[in-house]
Amino acid sequence: MSIIPMIFTSGWASGINAYAVVLLLGLFGRFGGADSVPPALERTDVLIAAAVLFLLEVVADKIPYLDSAWDVVHTVVRPVSGAVVGALLADQADGSLGELAAGAMGGTSALVSHLTKAGLRMAVNTSPEPASNIAVSLLEDATVAGVVILAVFHPLLAASVAGVLMLIGILLVWFAVSRIRRFLQRRRERRTQRTAAAPAPPPYTDSGPPR
Repeated sequence: MSIIPMIFTSGWASGINAYAVVLLLGLFGRFGGADSVPPALERTDVLIAAAVLFLLEVVADKIPYLDSAWDVVHTVVRPVSGAVVGALLADQADGSLGELAAGAMGGTSALVSHLTKAGLRMAVNTSPEPASNIAVSLLEDATVAGVVILAVFHPLLAASVAGVLMLIGILLVWFAVSRIRRFLQRRRERRTQRTAAAPAPPPYTDSGPPR
């Protein structure tokens, strides 16, 4: 049943960067001799498409507000990718886990990590400077790469790391929601104060036509 940790880990990573997962698994399967990688991910057209989309995400994911728009678009893409990769991994494992169950596991873990990522990015975007956004994106890229590579060689350890990171992400989102609400509340209060402090316009008087 060692395929289960691999499916969970790839699903979690797909929720953050689905294209990186497909690209890394495909490269390790084709050039690294990873037997657990399904041949469908090793195809040249799949690798090229994943590489191009990965480069697009690398750019879009580091631009404030564009990253959140990108996340909205990928609310469907990432869970579906996690489910497909999970089903392919189960099929490659010769039926140790049903493809439907594997797809559900991969898709669910991808959806949870995607929502976590999107929530944290909304909180980061409340900061006026772009440096924090870039730093968070780079950290996500490095984490996904590290966990996927670890999953190829040590699936159980990688799944443990992914599970801990998922829990930490959920807790951070919980704190981030409070921060976003406070930020929006302070902005509404400042707007109300400015409106109240604005001088009232002079009363309109109609003196009539000159005589």
